[in-house]
Amino acid sequence: MRVYVPLTLSGLAEAHKNGELGPGPLTAYAVTPALREWYVSDDIEELEYAALNRAAQASLRMLAGHPQVARRRVVVAVDVADGAAVADPDAGLDQSALGEVRVAGPVPLSKAAAVHVDAEDAEPDVAAAAAALGAADLGDDDAQFTVDGAEDHDLLWFGVQEIPALIG
Repeated sequence: MRVYVPLTLSGLAEAHKNGELGPGPLTAYAVTPALREWYVSDDIEELEYAALNRAAQASLRMLAGHPQVARRRVVVAVDVADGAAVADPDAGLDQSALGEVRVAGPVPLSKAAAVHVDAEDAEPDVAAAAAALGAADLGDDDAQFTVDGAEDHDLLWFGVQEIPALIG
């Protein structure tokens, strides 16, 4: 099963140093029944893209809580055994939990399929979005517009072997 683990660049550096994502439990995003129902598509690529975007939103929340780290969203796509990622059945269609799963233990970085990271030119918009997140959560439409601006930037795809250059 493919899961998308939200991180920051410093979190990616730590995972690279340790050779694993963890310790567990890890919050990740995947194609869950609730995500399928919400997204209303049978196209697995579209559903995986939606899960990746949910992880990118979670990465933005991490950035908002850590103002000292580089303002670039990071998502690591990893393959875990079926059943290793578990969705909370009580979350149902809770908008904030769509696609969210828990992975009990650490995941070896060797299980990573790819790393998705914002381009450097996205940093100003991502920084503004991270700063506006609290106000957006409280219903401020202008702040939500700023947060949505980060989503205008697609995350770039990198092979796992490129991690040293990303964190360097």
